[in-house]
Amino acid sequence: MPSLEQLLNFDRLHVWHPYAAMPNLLPVFPVESAQGVYIQLMDGRSLIDGISSWWTCIHGYNHPHLNQAAHAQIDRMSHIMFGGLTHQPAVDLAMKLVAMTPAELQQVFFCDSGSVAVEVAMKMAVQYWYNRGLPQKQRFLTIRNGYHGDTFAAMSACDPVNGMHHLFGNILTQQYFADAPQIAFDDDWQQRDLDSFAALLAAHHDRIAAAIFEPVVQNAGGMRFYHPEYVRQAKALCEEYNVLLILDEIATGFGRTGKMFACEYAAVCPDIMCVGKALSGGFMSLAATLTTREISETFAAGEAGVFMHGPTFMANPLACAVSLANLALLESYDWQSTIRSIETQLKAELEPCRSLAAVKDVRVLGAIGVVELHDPVNMQAIQPRFVEEGVWLRPFGRLIYTMPPYIIQRSELTAITSAIYKIVDRI
Repeated sequence: MPSLEQLLNFDRLHVWHPYAAMPNLLPVFPVESAQGVYIQLMDGRSLIDGISSWWTCIHGYNHPHLNQAAHAQIDRMSHIMFGGLTHQPAVDLAMKLVAMTPAELQQVFFCDSGSVAVEVAMKMAVQYWYNRGLPQKQRFLTIRNGYHGDTFAAMSACDPVNGMHHLFGNILTQQYFADAPQIAFDDDWQQRDLDSFAALLAAHHDRIAAAIFEPVVQNAGGMRFYHPEYVRQAKALCEEYNVLLILDEIATGFGRTGKMFACEYAAVCPDIMCVGKALSGGFMSLAATLTTREISETFAAGEAGVFMHGPTFMANPLACAVSLANLALLESYDWQSTIRSIETQLKAELEPCRSLAAVKDVRVLGAIGVVELHDPVNMQAIQPRFVEEGVWLRPFGRLIYTMPPYIIQRSELTAITSAIYKIVDRI
């Protein structure tokens, strides 16, 4: 058994972490275990997780209900290929997703991760139009400040500045980027906010397969909350110009914003919807792409006769079983009241940050709290400071944010907001 020092040294030299260089000069903190909202480090320190393991562990760690579902399933089979075979966990989970998403979404394609769900959605849109005799519709319209994943098609629809597109030159497909929405969630709607989106659709709809964006909340692209009317009118424009609408609910789905899905704020149903992250409660990687019957029925009549995609670990039985248990757990309590309570507390306890010199804005929606700074944070310096305060947060760019597990207690959430205020005050 290597010592803690040996483990960290090997990790620094050989283990490539996300958004890090090699050797890794950013601090990493070895984890021994996790329980509830707490992460137990190998050095004995305990941290309150303020970001739900990148927004996935909505019911915390090591939840007995999810553990029980995993144990029961693993004794039957942990994995089986999905080509030519099916199984109860996948069918049951598909039934649950069809029941809880907008009514028109009837077909479920299981994926390995959120990025893959977006890739599937984009391929689905392109092949749909090919099946309809419009093969020229292969481009996508999106909005700036968005984020959809790190694989190539998904990355092509990410913000061209925040997404570091210039690093990949002409490898990425060039998509159409509308100006980011500027009208905040609670402000009065102004029609001009949609002008750029409408103009691009009018000019290029004959080449656009689908519009794709995150409804109401732009997450990793800037943690921005915008007016639901934008989503509603974008949907109407897509229908007018014969363009599909893909909504990326990977980060916003399953209650995070105060609605089960953020598109409910706009009362719209997309043609294709991507879900992931909180789907399995952070237990295993699983995502899904849902679509309508009208779209799916074109594939059997198309040239290929099938949808040309099939992940090896698609509909993994263990992941499906745990996800089903996670969604049943979510529906077993008044999660709406829980999110409202978290929202109220975040608004009250983060608002004092607005008076600090380093702070540009403070905003809260559902169980999402954001403190935006004037200048980018120094990750190498700020991450250890939060650890010293006993909380786990992962700031990026100019943003310090929290998206806590839904099971968090008031005192635990106060520990997070207090740490944010304390550290930002030092800045």
